[in-house]
Amino acid sequence: MDSPVIRRLGLRDYQRVWREMQAFTATRTADSTDEIWLLEHPPVFTLGLNGKREHLLAPGDIPVVACDRGGQVTYHGPGQIIAYLMLDLKRRGLGVKEMVRRMEQTVIDLLAAHGIDGERRAGAPGIYVDGKKIAALGLRIKRGCSYHGLSLNVDMDLEPFSRINPCGYRGLETTQLRELRPDIDPAQIADQLLQQLLAQLPGGSEDMIESG
Repeated sequence: MDSPVIRRLGLRDYQRVWREMQAFTATRTADSTDEIWLLEHPPVFTLGLNGKREHLLAPGDIPVVACDRGGQVTYHGPGQIIAYLMLDLKRRGLGVKEMVRRMEQTVIDLLAAHGIDGERRAGAPGIYVDGKKIAALGLRIKRGCSYHGLSLNVDMDLEPFSRINPCGYRGLETTQLRELRPDIDPAQIADQLLQQLLAQLPGGSEDMIESG
């Protein structure tokens, strides 16, 4: 099985990337190579398909985008590493629940490598450290293929999370790697996240293909 093409996109507008993910998924064929996009977004709140605007407490000047991923409301901003997963789950023999479990395990294993205990929480996808959320995830599946993905708080301004009920949970606190391990290198964390993610994918741990 071919390894995914890896695209490092830097800081990119959320809405534009979302439309590009949709277009990629709509036009791919059974022979299309899977892709993983690593990037960051300028400040934006995103509201999933189940999202309720009552969880947007005081968005202020940060734009709000209603999108087609699963889940409620979350925040993206610079210093948060995002991995978007354009994967043919059917070809890789993965169901949606198993893919979510592997995404969560990706973050758990990355945190463990830095001596941090990451935990799942029943009924609330994502990863938590001491009750505070450090990673969020949400997928959309079309014709057995996924898009959207996971976000990991690394070295960012967490204040905007106080303007929402993160993932629909009132009073849910967030944290980031910089608070837990002040000496981390964000660029290195991005590489580690990618390696842990590839290790969770059937056929993904082979030599990866990097593309601009």
